[in-house]
This record gives sequence, structure tokens and C-alpha cells, in this order.
Amino acid sequence: MFDAILKFIGELGEDDQRAQTFADNDYRLAAAALLVHTAAIDGEISDVERARLHDLMMQRFKLDDEAADKLIARAEEVDERAVDLYHFTTRLNRALDDKQRARVVEMMWQVVFADGGVTEFEDNLIWRAADLLNVSREERIALRTRVAEQKAANDDA
Repeated sequence: MFDAILKFIGELGEDDQRAQTFADNDYRLAAAALLVHTAAIDGEISDVERARLHDLMMQRFKLDDEAADKLIARAEEVDERAVDLYHFTTRLNRALDDKQRARVVEMMWQVVFADGGVTEFEDNLIWRAADLLNVSREERIALRTRVAEQKAANDDA
């Protein structure tokens, strides 16, 4: 009986470790890499973009600080080796439904608007990623508008 309880407790710990291990086929890693790419497309990841990225990882994937940091570090490695967006978007298309893929595009806009305006590189990147994620032009624009309005409201508050 005691051994069964110890085994159960050990398995709980393993589940927690698996939740903080981000394998190459983990959709969270693909999403994070896409967001890292979004933050870095204009030359470098600013402190405010990095903070927003960290917050999004914690909120959307229900991670603690340490796990969010691990995911972002792993995403930076993966993004550095990537040759295109298709690698990430294919994984996301397989793992997520329409609503969840739109949520990824929304998160991309949230990273972009974290430091203020949108550059042509950022806009083009999100257009391409949304297209690969089968998020319509109308929805992509609506998401951009919503995130911009939320950002403006938060800045005014």
C-alpha cells in the first residue's frame, strides 16, 4: 500500500516535469517559436516584448515563471535553426482547431503591439503566418484591431 502511494506521488512529479519539458513536436514550442520570431523580426527583442512574451507563455499555457523561461529559451534555439514559418505552422495546424490557431495570431499581435507600433516586417510576418494557419484576412485584421484597441485602453488607464 505504501509503495503504491509513493509510486502515485512520483508519477505526479513526472507529470509536472513533462509539462515543463518542451519536445520538438510540442505545439507550445511551435507557438512560442513563432512568437519569438515575431518579437525579433524588427531586429531585436526589446525588454517590453520579452516581458509580454513571458506573460503570454504563463497565461496561455498555464506555466510558472521557470517553465515560461525554459519555453522561451528553447523557442529561441528552435527559431534560430528554422528556415521558414512552415515548420511551426504545420505543427500548429495539426494540433490546434480554428479558434486556437486564431488565438496564436492574436498572441502575435500582442507581442507586436507590446512596444507600440507595427513595422512593415511585423505586419508582413503576421500576414504570412495567418495565411499558413488558415486564419482569414478578415479575422487577422479584426484581431489586429482588437489588440490595438486593448493596448490603447491599457495605455490610457
